[in-house]
Amino acid sequence: MNFSSIKNCDIANGSGVRVSLFVSGCTHRCEGCFNPETWDFSYGERFTQATQEKLLKMLSPSFIRGLTLVGGEPLEAQNQRALLPLVREVKKFFSEKNIWCYTGYTLERLRSSDCRAHCEVTAELLSHIDVLVDGPFVLAKKNISLRFRGSENQRIIDMNHFRKTGEIIEPVF
Repeated sequence: MNFSSIKNCDIANGSGVRVSLFVSGCTHRCEGCFNPETWDFSYGERFTQATQEKLLKMLSPSFIRGLTLVGGEPLEAQNQRALLPLVREVKKFFSEKNIWCYTGYTLERLRSSDCRAHCEVTAELLSHIDVLVDGPFVLAKKNISLRFRGSENQRIIDMNHFRKTGEIIEPVF
């Protein structure tokens, strides 16, 4: 997996002060995408063990609320396989921090075995995500007044609540 950038002390991609990893590779190619250079899976730098260690170190200060996975598309199958070891480590060492993930797939599609992104690690990866922002960016539904999302069709899902009840609700910030 490649990544385009890492943002430390990010306040735009989730609640609180966060560390955000912008992965490369996206097959959605949404019209009006804010980050089209990341559609290319080979864009940016290679994600390595050193990258993971850097991210874990950035997450260590107590004022950092958590990790955000954004892109590109973190939930393309090849990206999921590379991200799973990272999210396992985040949950192991920083259980008090949360993980947000932005995806152009809907939760329902991701859970379906006929989704092109569904793979052998999807269920486990989703089990570590606390907040999922799902759905493609739709230019016709763009709304700059929305918090933590770009278009009105996108949802902010409290995954912990969903896992307990099956109900999709927005988390309390």
